[in-house]
Amino acid sequence: MDAREPSSTPARESDGADTRLSSVCGPDASAVVTARWLPWTMWALAAVLYLYGFFQRVAPSVMVDALMVDFAVGAALAGTLSSLYFYAYAGLQIPAGLLLDRWGPQRVLAAAAMVMALGSGIFALSHDLWMAYLGRLLVGAGAAFGWIGALKVISLWFPPERFALVTGLTLTAGMAGAIGGQAPLGLAVDTAGWRATMAIAGATALILAIALWTVLRDRPAGGERGGARQLAANLGLILRRRQTYLLTIYGACMAGPLLGFAGLWGVPYLMAAYDATRGEAALATSGMMVGWALGAPLSGWISDSIRRRRLPMIVSACAALAAFVAALYWPGLSLAGVGVFLCLTGLASGGMVLCFALGRELSPQQASGAVIGVVNTGVMASGALLQPLIGWLLDLQWDGAVSETGRVYAVDAYRASFASLIAALAAAALLAALARESRCRSVED
Repeated sequence: MDAREPSSTPARESDGADTRLSSVCGPDASAVVTARWLPWTMWALAAVLYLYGFFQRVAPSVMVDALMVDFAVGAALAGTLSSLYFYAYAGLQIPAGLLLDRWGPQRVLAAAAMVMALGSGIFALSHDLWMAYLGRLLVGAGAAFGWIGALKVISLWFPPERFALVTGLTLTAGMAGAIGGQAPLGLAVDTAGWRATMAIAGATALILAIALWTVLRDRPAGGERGGARQLAANLGLILRRRQTYLLTIYGACMAGPLLGFAGLWGVPYLMAAYDATRGEAALATSGMMVGWALGAPLSGWISDSIRRRRLPMIVSACAALAAFVAALYWPGLSLAGVGVFLCLTGLASGGMVLCFALGRELSPQQASGAVIGVVNTGVMASGALLQPLIGWLLDLQWDGAVSETGRVYAVDAYRASFASLIAALAAAALLAALARESRCRSVED
């Protein structure tokens, strides 16, 4: 085994994006200063697309009651309606990475935003369940390019030494979208209805598509796209590695509470358990998003500082497990207290971002896009699995109670169903212990 550690000297870093951008903008000093902002501008556009996709990901959680009434379905079908996003998203992760490697972020991300605009519009106008399914599938298909696209932009516009930090900031942007899809969206739905709100969301995606097409650039001067044969070889290399699957499952288990709880079932649970309004429940649930927004870059910074990946991954999983168990089962805990523990759960779960950094470091540089796509497939698959699983477990325990808003589930039924999320976090801790340590450097076998 040969180990190769990239240089972290100031000379190396200054030879990164700034030098390449100087060749784009010319030798003029003011142009070089302006060029320093270009990487952040390119990243910001891609990050906004990821933010929007995350907003759409969690949006059903504050509309689930209205959706069950409008489409006359139970919890299981409502969970399926929401999880269709994840089916499309997860299924397109590997193709998304290959398309971005082949065609570049500008065209691919602009097209992805257009697909999300179309899907949101169809969902807003749907009166039959199949149309709602189609809308959610299209939204998920477009959102599939957000995370990988942002990481692709980072790899093109930033030096390698900044990859982990900017990746963490990207996840923070996603959490901002998730927060917007909780309490603010709940207020909008209560004011204007879910259909009008989704129509406005579709128009927003259309504007974003235009901005991506007109402003985003694929890369600074230079650089070549890999051919189809090279891309296939990279994917094959990644799929033959045991660590790829270990990191994929770890990421899926760490994302479980966010996608399964905050992404859909947390709001109705808190409304039932604490007699809370939709806004109060959404606000408490959004604490998990806030925690992720802070925990992702914090975990990256700590991991880089101690030059370890595996230990922070283990600690993150164990801390998230303890906080989530406390949020669900601590006797006499108030709604505010639940919000605090959910925030701590999200803070610890932000360590999930380290599986992308470790996967990139344990793979050859030319296969970094492929490994990100594979790992993120597992992360999104967890939402596609856990959301309907929780709904199915709820339906199994339904005692026949109904209200004007549809089926009513007992608080104990919710808590028993959430045991699936606790099991996922426990599995994440075990998987992290089995991961290979990279010591924050690129390693080639």
